[in-house]
Amino acid sequence: MNGAQALMKTLVDAGIEVCFSNPGTSEMHFVAALDDEPKMRAVLALFEGVATGAADGYARMADKPAVTLLHLGCGLGNGLANLHNARKGKVPVVNIVGDHAIDHVKYDAQLQSDIETVARNVSPGFVRTSQTTAELCKDAVDAITTARGLPGQVATLILPADVSWGEGGSPSVVPKQVESPTAGDSAIQAAVDAVRSGKKTALLLGGRALREPALMAAAKIAAAKGVKLLAETFPTRIERGEGLPPVERVAYLAELAGVQLADIDHLILVDSKAPVSFFAYPGKKSYLVPDSCTVHTLSSPEQDARGSLEKLAAALGADKAQPELQQLQRPSAPRGRLSAPKVCKAVGHYLPENAIIIDEAITSGLMLNAMTAGSPRHDMIALTGGAIGQGLPNAVGAAIACPERPVIALIGDGTAMYTIQALWTMAREQLNVTTIIFNNASYSVLNIELERVGAEEVGDKAKSQLDLNGPVLNFAQLAQGMGVHGVRVDTAEAFNHALDYALSQPGPHLIEAMVPESLSGLKRKILPWVLRSLPSLPVSVTRTLKNKIAP
Repeated sequence: MNGAQALMKTLVDAGIEVCFSNPGTSEMHFVAALDDEPKMRAVLALFEGVATGAADGYARMADKPAVTLLHLGCGLGNGLANLHNARKGKVPVVNIVGDHAIDHVKYDAQLQSDIETVARNVSPGFVRTSQTTAELCKDAVDAITTARGLPGQVATLILPADVSWGEGGSPSVVPKQVESPTAGDSAIQAAVDAVRSGKKTALLLGGRALREPALMAAAKIAAAKGVKLLAETFPTRIERGEGLPPVERVAYLAELAGVQLADIDHLILVDSKAPVSFFAYPGKKSYLVPDSCTVHTLSSPEQDARGSLEKLAAALGADKAQPELQQLQRPSAPRGRLSAPKVCKAVGHYLPENAIIIDEAITSGLMLNAMTAGSPRHDMIALTGGAIGQGLPNAVGAAIACPERPVIALIGDGTAMYTIQALWTMAREQLNVTTIIFNNASYSVLNIELERVGAEEVGDKAKSQLDLNGPVLNFAQLAQGMGVHGVRVDTAEAFNHALDYALSQPGPHLIEAMVPESLSGLKRKILPWVLRSLPSLPVSVTRTLKNKIAP
């Protein structure tokens, strides 16, 4: 068999069942090999950023990697943003990038580029160019092993065309995964001492610590010892809702995160890093942990978060404690003129059992956590790396990984246009995805950031760079043009009807929510909701925050 056929067999034997592709000429033998392997599902994306984002979403829900197929360095470049998000989320992806035949490289053809240098930005743990057909599958085994280790990684295998078409390929077997170690005795003892110190202590959970078994262990510690539970700001995947422990996510705005952490004396990290501000701001701290707080690492991303928390619970005598669990508590259906908080309220009201929420709503989704906390059990995927354009492709991948589960993607209008081509793939694959686009005709988060960075004397030219008016995008029509049922609504009643319909009918569907909030409206209406969603803030603190963030 040729190299591509042997590679395909190696991938499938390793349990990789889906290929998200946007191929070109150099990848044609890999494309042809898809016909020889019935166990490999091939999903075409019309843009490489959709393919890479879909592989990310798939792996978050399937707990194993998919494979991407990208065309040369330019195709890899188009997919970099969502590979960056996957890297930051510690998500396993096997990234296959086609290259020119080895003897063709010396001619510096139009599409020739340094693929390895580009790939190392998102795939620092494994980048390799296969040099011979005989070695190709051994290279693939190394890529798969790296990708699905703990932590998960993006592993990039560069496949020259002649290595792909060459004869003499031989499939290789991927070894079984090795169990990851739990926290060592010294880390457990340090955490025990912190919890027993009598000072305010918090567990900051990230990665796999936000899955049910680890959450339950953490919640037992919280119930028995009064420890506060926090989650990282943008979790890769968090299990939440009825019957699961409630966890407070660290706020995106540094001012709010500072309030959440202000009284913490000991912060214990579990598969997470200490909180830092997304950006630097004049006169403000980047490192958000209070100077008086001691940080401890219970388990690193290379270790077993669940096992480490269970060991800590046993050491504290908390393993038999009854954890606090979220009770079913849906908000009522909203009424009247549509707004972003009302959309979030409707999602909480109608959310079906076992749903998957993709959250890339940016400013419009500020109330999503509060409105869905008591909904039926569900998973939530967030924007791990901050590179927008993740949400729609993530929804594609999540729906393919879990075809029996409804997927609801909440997306901002600005971010939607980065990877709008994902709608076409949803229609082609007939995926059970309901997409909600918040159309406020603005990059609202950047309007907020414009003030927070201290920019002064902002004129019309600067403001125009953050404004999506002229023309206002019509996402319902864009959806219909790509084969997705789409409607535009501007009242809560119409949105309720559209969401109820979408969730009761096979997908895909798109609901365009017209929520024309000005910046002043955002500050006046949404910020107070955010402040109220944080527990037990003194009035003096909320007054200070309002003055800082929304003067």
